[in-house]
Amino acid sequence: MEPNMGNTDRLLRIIAAIVIAVLSFTGVLQGTWGIVLLVLAAVFVLTSFVSFCPLYLPFKINTRKG
Repeated sequence: MEPNMGNTDRLLRIIAAIVIAVLSFTGVLQGTWGIVLLVLAAVFVLTSFVSFCPLYLPFKINTRKG
């Protein structure tokens, strides 16, 4: 797994995950949509930490500089 995510991409994913988590834990997001978005937030955090997004591979996207 070669890293394919740049710092800006990683930062935006972490910010989105934080926003989703706050909305979920404050009760704004509830039910099925809340659970789905929490799972998505977890995926965002995981992919940010490993700097690799598997969905970028088929589209040959690479936001990493250099």
